[in-house]
Amino acid sequence: MNCSTFIGDFAAKLDDKGRVVFPAGLKALVAPECEMKFVLHKDIYQNCLEMYTFEEWQQQAESIKSKLNFFNPNHANFWRKYMQDSAIVVPDPKLGRISIPGNLKEMSGLTKDVIFAGKGFKIEIWDAAAYREKEMSNTDYQALAQELSQQR
Repeated sequence: MNCSTFIGDFAAKLDDKGRVVFPAGLKALVAPECEMKFVLHKDIYQNCLEMYTFEEWQQQAESIKSKLNFFNPNHANFWRKYMQDSAIVVPDPKLGRISIPGNLKEMSGLTKDVIFAGKGFKIEIWDAAAYREKEMSNTDYQALAQELSQQR
């Protein structure tokens, strides 16, 4: 089941306790039949968090797990690290806030100003300054678009 397609960038403020209001524009994109329960995960390659609906997380995790051999110590260690950099969050019913665990906040370099960036099947949570720094240039974007358009 596909619970959501997340689109758009939303600015938010992180308080001193690691709480942030989940943007209403993204909340509205969660299908009514889907639970308002998410998994936060430290992105492997970027200094941000990934936020998945619980259903999407289960699909992603199952796909990764199916490629691993748990009798291989490297695979077992990878899975351990992959899962330890994750947390379940549920927006509180009153204000719609989520609490970002301190370890994930620190690992991702989140400060007061954050961006929730809808990326289709997931949301990325970035420190606002880092998000602007990592933006792909128009030249690189156009070159890659041209390259991709020639593949078939």
